[in-house]
Amino acid sequence: MKNPLSKTITQIEPSGIRKFFDIVSEMKDAISLGVGEPDFETPWHIREEGIYSLEKGKTHYTSNAGLKELKEEICSYLKRRFCLDYTPAKEVLVTVGGSEAIDIALRAMLDPGDEVLVPQPSYVSYVPCVMLAGGKPVIIELKEEDDFKLTKQEVLAAITEKTKVLIMPFPNNPTGSIMTREELAEIVKVVQEKDLFVISDEIYSELTYGSRHVSIAEFPGMKERTIVINGFSKSYAMTGWRLGYAVGPEEIIEHMVKIHQFAIMCAPTTSQYAAVEALRNGDGDLEMMHDAYDGRRRFLVKSLREIGLPCFEPFGAFYVFPCIRKTGMTSEQFANELLAQEKLAVVPGTAFGSCGEGFLRISYAYSIENLKIALERIERFVKNYTK
Repeated sequence: MKNPLSKTITQIEPSGIRKFFDIVSEMKDAISLGVGEPDFETPWHIREEGIYSLEKGKTHYTSNAGLKELKEEICSYLKRRFCLDYTPAKEVLVTVGGSEAIDIALRAMLDPGDEVLVPQPSYVSYVPCVMLAGGKPVIIELKEEDDFKLTKQEVLAAITEKTKVLIMPFPNNPTGSIMTREELAEIVKVVQEKDLFVISDEIYSELTYGSRHVSIAEFPGMKERTIVINGFSKSYAMTGWRLGYAVGPEEIIEHMVKIHQFAIMCAPTTSQYAAVEALRNGDGDLEMMHDAYDGRRRFLVKSLREIGLPCFEPFGAFYVFPCIRKTGMTSEQFANELLAQEKLAVVPGTAFGSCGEGFLRISYAYSIENLKIALERIERFVKNYTK
């Protein structure tokens, strides 16, 4: 009997995040700080709009690229919040979450053997999606001493004649690092000089602390070579609605729509109507959740440092990335032992790339009450290993 599986898929490891989530779901009295899912309910006015669309019988397919009014609201939102100017009819695609947008952007842009620069630690889907699209991922290891930011020198050192795409994962999951306008300007110079394209994953764009998010697509000459990925899961607490979007040059979006058309048809109709309401009337929800996360961020960083775990201060997303090298354990060992002994799930840094060794990702998309209990368990665990 022939092997039914492709060589590519058998080389891809399952997500290191979901493993701990699955264990915790069956463990009594366990607390998970592992999954990047807001603890807030989707705001009521957004849910209500989704319910209303069902009551009105709006349960049919939309156009492949998404509802016209949603695409218009996406463009209005991006211009209002981030100074990005896109045309709804030709430069916007509504997708099933941001993850689908990443996948089909790579499939639309890559030929076999094209190289994609992937800064790590970063979101677990980038490398598998590059491989599934026939590309070759080239890892750039972000360094703690650089605050996990991408530098011009690192990009230049990784470029070859086969390099086509640079993935920009900022604000970053798992480290929480961000890129300032000045830092992005240095990357822009390299991208333009070396004729690269950029996939900028900006799903955490509303969750930056101390400064507003800057998109690389804002820079002169970058709109025509950048696909911006965003969505509703993190900012509006709409993870289960499975809705994201991509904006970019018409030439690329046109072919992304083609892939989306054959694989998905269209994003969920109910979710699209709810998203229209989120963009029109959800700015207050954004600010409320942002402020709550900011308080948790400061509390968690301070508490981890007091426990004795060095912790880079994140200015984006809703994760901290403490260093656990002083315990003498690997990231995987620490996470497994913490789960077994204290019934607390965190994610080993290696789930986001080998350069995440020595770190953990801890999400603060959870209540202060749960964070306090979790910190007590971490402190007790660390004391046992650092005497």
